[in-house]
Amino acid sequence: MSDLLKTVVLPLALMIIMFGMGMTLKPVDFKRVILAPKAKLIGLFNQLVLLPVIAFGLVFLFRLSPELSVGLMLVAACPGGPTSNLITHLSRGDTALSVTLTAVSSVITVITIPLIVGFSLELFTAAGDTALTLPFGKTVGQLMIVTIIPISLGMWVHARWPGFARRMGKPVNVLSMLFLALVIVAAAAQEPDLAGQFREAGLAALSLNVITMALGFGIATAALLPTPQRISISIESGIQNGTLALAIALGLIGSPRIAVPAVVYSLLMFASGAFMILRFGRRAKNITMP
Repeated sequence: MSDLLKTVVLPLALMIIMFGMGMTLKPVDFKRVILAPKAKLIGLFNQLVLLPVIAFGLVFLFRLSPELSVGLMLVAACPGGPTSNLITHLSRGDTALSVTLTAVSSVITVITIPLIVGFSLELFTAAGDTALTLPFGKTVGQLMIVTIIPISLGMWVHARWPGFARRMGKPVNVLSMLFLALVIVAAAAQEPDLAGQFREAGLAALSLNVITMALGFGIATAALLPTPQRISISIESGIQNGTLALAIALGLIGSPRIAVPAVVYSLLMFASGAFMILRFGRRAKNITMP
């Protein structure tokens, strides 16, 4: 099952997820990053800079082992995913902003993930017997295959057959969530001691999730963004693509131990997501300003 998970299930799940995201996007969504940059830049800053910095601090605060340290940095280096888009929608956030941030960060992290994770591997594991490496070129190539190419194909389908893309949006999203659940369960099954995983990485993963969500909301509030955008940025800052983290940890690095924080984080983020839905999901739809 381990080889099947790494070589078939994970790549296929990611490609379906990214293809579904692409079918909700148009080129104008990327132009809005330039034309109306405030909310997008805040969200991207939180995802690309704030998350790794906070994770780096938590690694030392909780004195994680080398493999778990790399695993937490890997989670922080990943972009948002379909889960963040769905939670944003159910929380009555700005769904368009959420999808745009996920898509743009997915493109950028093709380059930043190999840099951050490569640095983390060298820093935390190079001095010991567990030294591991992440080949930069191979990683960039595989990330493009499972992220950028499916997103581009999804956008092409949207442009070519917009009616079909709209009709398929919900089924593809449901399939994506089913794949996501399957991947998390399968990855958890690789480590028989799930309780032990939570003892080792649970507090650090939960701290990363809660702190980044709180800071995301706080920074967006300080920037006087409308309430729906505050919700979106908070969720995008704290709900990361656990499937991608698992794919890199298991498929590219080949380390189930490095995958532990991703498994734990992927389970915990549903709790914080449920809180956002309960807290904001009942807001009136016409509330758009703070």
